[in-house]
Amino acid sequence: MKQVFALLLFSMLCTMGIAQPVREAPIKNPMLWADCPDPDVIRVGDTFYLVNTTMHLMPGAPVMASKDLKNWETVGYIFDKLTDSPKYDLAFSLPLDQQKGEGVGTVYGRGQWATSLKYHKGKFWALLAPNEHGAMGDTYIFTAPKAEGPWTIHSRLRHFHDATLFFDDDDTPYIFFGTGEMCQLTPDLKGVVEGSLRHYFKREEDERGLLEGTRVIKHQGTYYAMLISQSYGAGLNRREVCYRTKDLNGKWEKNVILESPFGGFSYLAQGTIVDTEEGDWYGIMFQDRGGVGRVLTLSPVRWIDGWPMLGDEYYKVPDVVRPYKSGQPEKHIVLADEFDGDKLGLHWQWNHNPVDKAWSLSERPGYLRLKTSRVVPNLYLAPNTLTQRMEGPVCSGYICMDLSKMKDGDCAGLSAFNGDSGVLTVKKIGRKLVLEMSEQNVTLTEREKAVTNVAEKMVESVDITKLVDKKQPKIWLRLDGDFRPNGRRGGYDAANFYYSVDGEQWTQIGTKNYRMIFDYRRFFMGTKFGIFNYATKKTGGYVDVEYFKYSCEEK
Repeated sequence: MKQVFALLLFSMLCTMGIAQPVREAPIKNPMLWADCPDPDVIRVGDTFYLVNTTMHLMPGAPVMASKDLKNWETVGYIFDKLTDSPKYDLAFSLPLDQQKGEGVGTVYGRGQWATSLKYHKGKFWALLAPNEHGAMGDTYIFTAPKAEGPWTIHSRLRHFHDATLFFDDDDTPYIFFGTGEMCQLTPDLKGVVEGSLRHYFKREEDERGLLEGTRVIKHQGTYYAMLISQSYGAGLNRREVCYRTKDLNGKWEKNVILESPFGGFSYLAQGTIVDTEEGDWYGIMFQDRGGVGRVLTLSPVRWIDGWPMLGDEYYKVPDVVRPYKSGQPEKHIVLADEFDGDKLGLHWQWNHNPVDKAWSLSERPGYLRLKTSRVVPNLYLAPNTLTQRMEGPVCSGYICMDLSKMKDGDCAGLSAFNGDSGVLTVKKIGRKLVLEMSEQNVTLTEREKAVTNVAEKMVESVDITKLVDKKQPKIWLRLDGDFRPNGRRGGYDAANFYYSVDGEQWTQIGTKNYRMIFDYRRFFMGTKFGIFNYATKKTGGYVDVEYFKYSCEEK
């Protein structure tokens, strides 16, 4: 009888239109299975904002937003270009072997690193210091009325490594940086208070390796400085450590707040903690995941004896985290694109500063036009390569490209772009169109990270001249990425390449399961989709990209 009554009640409720509780899917780790290193996260009202490192990609310092810590979207960038030096223009006047390491315009793996994000007195603030020597080594402080921008440069200071901006309760600004260093800024944030520079802690004996990436918060009258620690010794893991004090000029205590492997990969650290409107706390840390880059994980924070301990009851990063807020629309940081707007989507970034006159969304509405603007020998020196992150566990992206306006010597296509790249290239050779799959890798100078050589191994070539429509030759190029853990060496990190002449039937080409590599000595970033067009003989040609189609398997 009770069962019958329950069924009747449920039926009545549905008929009356009374909303039933929604069982929100949990947040699965990695929270963002894409390259988002060096995160800083803040909350303003009901919105979380996240900034991360993108180095030589432009625009730089992407700002992402979320209402629920699950669905993230890119809402803006802190700067459009890096223009204080020509290093990011991909322009050079001397042959590469004569540049003697200076590499004007060909610098990779430098640029914007470890941006700090804050909200203070109705304004957003961002501090970043390119990992650079010389003219690009300044620390920049930007400000904006809203996270979406526009951002403007407020001041420039001397270089501070992996720095974080911090405003105390009395509005006094500070910078924490390096390994246990700090200083006070002038009230206008345009200078350093004389005599304020000091070390607030000294390394301990077990802290002889990496100790950086500071993030600082204040909670219930206590200051907390969180840093990544990695000693590189036997039996020592990457971990997140925390120093705390109630007096900035007093003694700081230390504790390990996270030391956990996750998902078949290495231990993780570097990030911050953030609170919700309800007073719960979460930690966001990155993890090296091979070819896809450095991904973000979400952990609950439990305050134990005044320490923000990350992880579950076993102090481990959990596979899933309970949903923070239900009913939010689905958002993503990697997206398909029909190129039918008047502005390029915020999910795209150029490789280095773009040549603005060499691309267009308006000259042929509904298409992205990529025009050649310089004669260059290879992809790594080519301007206006358009990139987007790849994602785990498995993703796929493909483009449709109109080849009718290519000139002799032009090279256009789609790549798994990194220091080691798998590349699909359509080459115009006289009147012929040839599709090649090649493996390419770049050599950089040690100090400047400037290009000195590009090695290319051509794996497979197909003459497509007679395969495509003569009046309007089109090609479809596809790249599949597999970043699933494989239990042996971290992840598969496999890329596979395909082409089609009708958009329906696909033919695999080139290296099967091309191994994507994360190399901190060169690009220091995850592999990207890269759409490109460059000239090797004469400028003036162009290709029209009709769309970028994208799909990603649910983790």
